[in-house]
Amino acid sequence: MTLLEAAAQCVTRADGVRLAYRHSPGRGPTLVFLPGYKSDMQGGKAQALAAWAAAHGVAMLRMDYSGCGESDGRFEDGTLDMWRDDVLAVLAEAKVGPIILIGSSMGGWLMLLVAEKLGNQVAAMVGIAAAPDFTDWDFDAADRATIAATGRIERPSDYGYDPMLITQDFWQSGQTNLRLAGQVAIDCPVRLIHGQCDPDVPWETSLKLADALRSSDVQTILVKDGDHRLSRDQDIALLIDVVAKLAC
Repeated sequence: MTLLEAAAQCVTRADGVRLAYRHSPGRGPTLVFLPGYKSDMQGGKAQALAAWAAAHGVAMLRMDYSGCGESDGRFEDGTLDMWRDDVLAVLAEAKVGPIILIGSSMGGWLMLLVAEKLGNQVAAMVGIAAAPDFTDWDFDAADRATIAATGRIERPSDYGYDPMLITQDFWQSGQTNLRLAGQVAIDCPVRLIHGQCDPDVPWETSLKLADALRSSDVQTILVKDGDHRLSRDQDIALLIDVVAKLAC
């Protein structure tokens, strides 16, 4: 079967929600891809990394948060805390050892929360247009008033789905998980890749994250003409090169 046709495995949460994931065996550390907001494990970057990992005998795990992709649940019920716990549940079920967390956009925020829980199990992290604290810096007073009054906000999206829904519960979970204002107590190697033509997450966010991380082994890689997705062939090649050096 092709990579896209490979059957997903599942872990069932205590509330009966099934979480879908794909775990390919190989040498470690295991690459763990965390998708962005309203994305899933079949995205271009996740697929490209999975293909590279399979070709080089590197273990990899991809997953869908509850309410996303092949997992059960409603997307509008999701919060950062819930999706963090989804990741932890899948990793526990898959019985992985050392891991390299690779977080895209919101997944770059989640990887911080997951790493704080797993400690030394995390061998390294790679952020792709990482978006920690976006419920803070991407919401003005009008947005906050709308969420308070209606319990949700909807925004146009340029990424294949419309509108982009953010609930009050998700927003509040973001506000209770802000990380950029203080030190992020993570000590593993971290690589942060960010396009300077990103219209959604300012590239300066990666600089702020690099400064907040306690680790002394942090590198920020800016792609001058890169957008938010960083899915061009040259962007994928850069990502694979960064991951490969950490996985050796």
